[in-house]
Amino acid sequence: MTADARLSRGRGALGFSFFVQGVTFALLVTRLPDIQHRYGISNGLLPVFLAAVPILAGVSSVATEHLVKRLAPSTVLRWAQPLVLLALLGVGAGNEMWHVALALGAFGLFVGTLDASMNMLGVSLQGAYGRSIMLGFHASYSLGGILGASASWAGVHWHLSLFTSYLPAVVVLLPLTLFASWFYVDQEGKAVSTDAMGLGPGGFKLLLPLCLVMACAYIGDSTVSNWGAKYLHDVLGSSTQLATVPYNVYMVTTLLGRAVGDQGVRRFGAVSVVRIGSVVAALGFAVVAVAPGAWTGMLGFTLLGIGLCVIVPQTFAAAGRLFPNSSDTAIARLNIFNYVGFLIGAPLVGGIGDAWNYRGAMLVPMVLVLVTLFYARSFGAQGARYGVGHERRVGDRAVDVGRGGNEV
Repeated sequence: MTADARLSRGRGALGFSFFVQGVTFALLVTRLPDIQHRYGISNGLLPVFLAAVPILAGVSSVATEHLVKRLAPSTVLRWAQPLVLLALLGVGAGNEMWHVALALGAFGLFVGTLDASMNMLGVSLQGAYGRSIMLGFHASYSLGGILGASASWAGVHWHLSLFTSYLPAVVVLLPLTLFASWFYVDQEGKAVSTDAMGLGPGGFKLLLPLCLVMACAYIGDSTVSNWGAKYLHDVLGSSTQLATVPYNVYMVTTLLGRAVGDQGVRRFGAVSVVRIGSVVAALGFAVVAVAPGAWTGMLGFTLLGIGLCVIVPQTFAAAGRLFPNSSDTAIARLNIFNYVGFLIGAPLVGGIGDAWNYRGAMLVPMVLVLVTLFYARSFGAQGARYGVGHERRVGDRAVDVGRGGNEV
C-alpha cells in the first residue's frame, strides 16, 4: 500500500469515528427527558448526573495524556469508542437509579478518552497531509449528530423504549467501528517524552490562550443546546413545535460551515477564519438577544452555527502546530476545557436568565466568544498556518512548507 493510500484510508476511518461519536452523543442528550422519567431522577438531582459526565470526561482526558505515552492513540481510540457505545446501551438497559449512574459514569470516562485520542489522530493526520482537514472531521461529527437527533425523534414518535432506540445503533455501528479502527494512522517519528517540548508551566502558559478559546466556544455551544428551545418558546413566543428547530438549524449550519471551512483555512489561514467565525458568532448572539420574534431568532441561531463551527477544530489544530512533537499531551490538556465550557455554560446563562432576563443572558456568551479575537494570533504561532504560501504539491497531496520548508 502506498503512503498516500494509507493516509487516505486513515482519514476515512477517522472521519467515520467522528461520525459515530456524533450519533452517539446526540442519542444520549436528546433523550435526557426520557432518561429522567425512566429512572425517576428528580429535577434537583438531574444537574448532578449531567455535571458528572463532563467532570469524569475531563479526568479521563488527563489520564489519556499519560496513557498515550505507552499505547498508540489509535489503540486507545480502537477500544474507547466501542466502550462508549456499550455505555450508551447501558443507559437504556437498566431499571434502578444506580444502574444509570454507573452507565453515565462509564460514558463520561470513556468519552473523555475517545475525544482526546480522536483529536490526537486528527491533528497528526493534518500534519501528514500538510493542509487543513480538521474541519472535515468535525463536519462528520455534525452529520452524525443530525442523524442521531433524527433517530431520537423517530424513537419518541414511535414510543420506543430507550433500549430499543439505542440497540440498532449499537448493533450496526460497533462492528463497523472496530473494522474501521484497523485503518487508523498514528503520527510517525513523534518523541515519546514531552518534557523536552516544555509542556511544564512554561509550555502550559503558551497553551493557555487556546484553552480559554476552547472554554468560551463551548460556553456558546452549550447555550444553544441547553437554552435554544426554551428561549424561542418562552421569550420569542414560538410554538412548541417550532421551539424544537433551533438545535437542528444550528447543527445543519455547523455541518455546512465545517464542510467548506477547510478551504477557507487553506486560502486565508486559520487566524483569519477564526476571527471571522468569532465575529459571526457574536453577531448571532446579538441577533438572538434583540430578536422581535421567532423567525428573527432563527436567523440568529443560523449565524451562531456558521460562526462557532470553525473555532473548536482550529483550536485543536493550533495546539498541534504549537507543540508539533508533543501534540498528544497538548490536545489532552486542551480537551479538558471542552468540558469546562460545557459545565459553565448552561448554569451561567440559566442563572443570569432567572435573575435578570434571558435576552440579557445571551449577551454573556456573545462577549465571551469575542475573547477569541484577542487570542487569534495563537492560531498562527511561528507562522505555522495552513494557507497560500504554505503549501506545495507532492504527488496528489499538498505538503506544508510553513516550517522552513521541511516536508511532513
